[in-house]
Amino acid sequence: MTDTQQMDGEGALETAVLPLDAWHRAKGARMVEFAGYWMPIQYEGIMAEHLWTRENAGLFDVSHMGQLALSGEGVADALETLVPGDISALKPGRMRYSLLLAEDGGILDDLMITNEGDQLGIVVNGAVKWDDIAHLREHLPDAITLNHHDEYGLLALQGPKAVAALSRLVPEAAGLVFMQHCRANWQGHAIALSRSGYTGEDGFEISLPFEALTAFADALCAMEEVKPIGLGARDSLRLEAGLPLYGHDLDPAIDPVEGDLGFAISKRRREEGGFPGAARILGHLADGSARKRVGLLVDGKMPVREGAKLFDGDSEVGVVTSGGFAPSVGAPIAMGYVPTGLSEPGTALAAEVRGKPVAVTVAAMPFVPHNYVRKTGA
Repeated sequence: MTDTQQMDGEGALETAVLPLDAWHRAKGARMVEFAGYWMPIQYEGIMAEHLWTRENAGLFDVSHMGQLALSGEGVADALETLVPGDISALKPGRMRYSLLLAEDGGILDDLMITNEGDQLGIVVNGAVKWDDIAHLREHLPDAITLNHHDEYGLLALQGPKAVAALSRLVPEAAGLVFMQHCRANWQGHAIALSRSGYTGEDGFEISLPFEALTAFADALCAMEEVKPIGLGARDSLRLEAGLPLYGHDLDPAIDPVEGDLGFAISKRRREEGGFPGAARILGHLADGSARKRVGLLVDGKMPVREGAKLFDGDSEVGVVTSGGFAPSVGAPIAMGYVPTGLSEPGTALAAEVRGKPVAVTVAAMPFVPHNYVRKTGA
């Protein structure tokens, strides 16, 4: 339990407070409960904040995420027994998206793994970070040390002007490309940054000690191209980018192939197996899975939300897992699960909204192009 959490009178864990809670409220944020924390959902308005991020640079507080570090001899090989990525081949300063898998191949969480040279850094989702920590401690050898850096916050600066803004404070930012990481120093504070994020835009995630967060956020927001952005726009941005949200689009009942995340299963691991649920997952890679996560374009202006049933004619065939209005698309969009035979773009289906059918069409994702800055020739 961190110093931002406490028990209520009946012994239940109260909603936690972010280290920048007072900063958000002073900026006029409307706060909501999310993943066990009070989080800013919006400042000026979701649509305005969404479009600002696509055109300028938006600052997100993602300090609810879990920042972990694994170290010890054979740490990459040990972690490979729990995830399907080729962690041993990950070079220092490089990152990889991966999945923490249950014994049957279901997804316990999606996460980012970084080779930081002397350790593996892992960022996990806030809603399940305590479960992830327990799972890792239970299944990793005793020789592997797990540290939870709960004294550090995490900021994400996203958008086409993010590199210009961040480079004024941390010059090392300009030298990174997508999925690269480095350590730096800002006003005497040890920080870490990566060129990554979850909006589909170019951007960075910056890990800083609590005592540096307010000054760093103030320094960024003093720049004309940077504004604070809330959870609402973060959700619409990642939905347009076709990026799944754990606990909504992914859960332990879904394996990586069903979740359309086959890219996270590295070539060597496909050949060798050795990860949880390998028989199920490799079978689905070879023969196809019964269902698949897809994008959906919605006819008309009525949003189709999570939980809406999907129909092919009179037959219920699937469910929407995320949905809402997409400001950059100018229309409602969604994602959900349908039988693989109905997963081709252009397939016409219907969603049930308030007891009435709304026409939807299976669409390729992302809905808007990704704008990541990659190494030339990569």
